[in-house]
Amino acid sequence: MVPNLPGNLTIRNARIFDGESPALVEGSITVRDGRITAVRGSAEDSGASPDSETALDAGGRVVIPGLIDAHFHAYALSLTSALNETGPLSYSALAGARRLEAALRRGFTSVRDVAGGDVGLSAAIEEGLCPGPRYFYTGPALSQTGGHGDIRAANDGSCFHGGHMCEVVDGVEDLLRAVRHRFRTGATAIKLMTSGGVISPVDPIRVPQYSAAEIRAVTEEASRRGSYATAHAYSPEAISHSVLNGVRCIEHGNLLDAETARLMAEYDVYLVPTLVTYDAMGRRGAEIGLTEMGAAKNHEVLAAGKNAVTLAREAGVRIGFGTDLMGELEDEQLAGLRLQVEVLGVYDALRSATSTNAALLGREDLGHIAEGACADLVILDGDPFEEPSVLWDGSRKRIVIKAGHIVSSDGLRAGKAAMDEAISGAHS
Repeated sequence: MVPNLPGNLTIRNARIFDGESPALVEGSITVRDGRITAVRGSAEDSGASPDSETALDAGGRVVIPGLIDAHFHAYALSLTSALNETGPLSYSALAGARRLEAALRRGFTSVRDVAGGDVGLSAAIEEGLCPGPRYFYTGPALSQTGGHGDIRAANDGSCFHGGHMCEVVDGVEDLLRAVRHRFRTGATAIKLMTSGGVISPVDPIRVPQYSAAEIRAVTEEASRRGSYATAHAYSPEAISHSVLNGVRCIEHGNLLDAETARLMAEYDVYLVPTLVTYDAMGRRGAEIGLTEMGAAKNHEVLAAGKNAVTLAREAGVRIGFGTDLMGELEDEQLAGLRLQVEVLGVYDALRSATSTNAALLGREDLGHIAEGACADLVILDGDPFEEPSVLWDGSRKRIVIKAGHIVSSDGLRAGKAAMDEAISGAHS
């Protein structure tokens, strides 16, 4: 076991996308103690490195900031909500750790888990017990009775108060208590279900959920903690209901219209689209057990998703990037970049998955290649502006770096051997 200690290295002969500028800069990146200490142009690069430092020649390849998935679910082991919510938490945590490691190897050096996660899983990653991205979590999402997080069908007479991903909480006082508990146990944001969803059994997608007073209680409490609330919401009715009551971010938003997009821009509310989950369920839903009702709901939101992103951009909404993949669909994570590129183009899609998501997280030291930023980087096997598929083609080699350390085949390892292995792979 290797602890997640910060690393030192220099990357030379790189073409750098800094997370903001559309122009690639040729030069080098110097890392000390897991943070970038210098980004130099080719003319400024002396070529010398201390003997104690590992140097990597990128060979003219493009280096981008580590990717950020702002809608991830570590505990979403199945498309069946009951299995996700009620199985042994120990199993969910172990399986979730493997999902997180796989995301890191794809180049996602940070994820925001917006329905699940806990301080134990976060601590295990930070202490090096298991490799994974930087882990931002909300704890179980909050749902009203009969809302998107309530797993019971209409004819189910059992009690359900919540599980690993969602908790059913009604009323201002109980919501305040739930929010405070999440912040006590390390949550970085709060997730609310404010409309119906695809896999939930009894809630129409368009109907707003939670009262204005309930949403306002959550958003005001989160704001007092220097944080925010994000909302699962599809329809214009649910989105505007959320925005007007203080929600800072909308997840999905597939049925967004132009007027509601302008409202989001006015209130500076982010949109985190999750296009790939509907695309993947549309292609693979039958083989992984998507119900007939779920398939019908998915068809409704799939057709509208790309249009919603276009409307949001036209209105000036800040657009992040998320995937929302459950069960076996997790291997579609990189395909989410393809779908976002199809709508926004390479430059805006890359910004969504780097600097825009970093701003949403309140972490300007992520999602950028700049002095003082965390040394979370991906070296691509090609130029995404000329060959966009290099972003999502899993057969193309890439080097993933977190906190100055290369992610290798057996976890996070520091040292020259891991670097040599990565360089060899990148140049093969």
